[in-house]
Amino acid sequence: MALLLHIDTATEHASICLSNNSQVISYAENTDPKNHGAFLQPAIQQLFQNTGYQLSDIDAICVSNGPGSYTGLRVGLASAKGLCFALNKPLVTLNTLQIMAAAAITHVQKTEAVDDYLFCPLIDARRMEVFTAIYDTKLNAILQPAAIIVNNTSFEEHLINKKIIFTGSGSNKLKTVLQHSSAFYFSIQHNATNMVLLAEENIVSNSTVNIAYSEPFYLKAFFNPQKP
Repeated sequence: MALLLHIDTATEHASICLSNNSQVISYAENTDPKNHGAFLQPAIQQLFQNTGYQLSDIDAICVSNGPGSYTGLRVGLASAKGLCFALNKPLVTLNTLQIMAAAAITHVQKTEAVDDYLFCPLIDARRMEVFTAIYDTKLNAILQPAAIIVNNTSFEEHLINKKIIFTGSGSNKLKTVLQHSSAFYFSIQHNATNMVLLAEENIVSNSTVNIAYSEPFYLKAFFNPQKP
């Protein structure tokens, strides 16, 4: 397939990895959400030193493009775009929620069949708001990414027919208001290794983006409390 660099700084937990032919060959992470910018470039440099590859060897760069932290998304995409420009390499952008769902599916299928479940990643936003979507086991979107206010009736139409596994930083918020026999809450931390197969699919289908015009997928408008 390809030698790919994967970058995820969209949420509190940042990580990068290098994959070759769908196999992860090196990985680094940062758990301080205020330090993603300082972490990223040195970590990339160390990643290539550890593996013996050169940056110019990669076939493409893949970045988690949102939704997520406004600052984190800008850090990740700016770094990815800068490297793509300098190296003349294609850029692949992935939806953070889909990456989170992929991580959940991988985790759950280690111990049980997943066909009876839907997967709902949630990213904590303001107050009772979350960024969320629902995916089936093939990562098809049953509910498209959206910003919603969670309450005791959230996702009720989907819970009628399917069991749903809720994951991510927003799942704790949902758990306080939604208890349902078909709702299951899992603590699963996604990372850049969960981007590998999704990125490979995009490379095969030639689903790369225009570097000059690509922007973070914020899902909702940025709010600046200091701006009149």
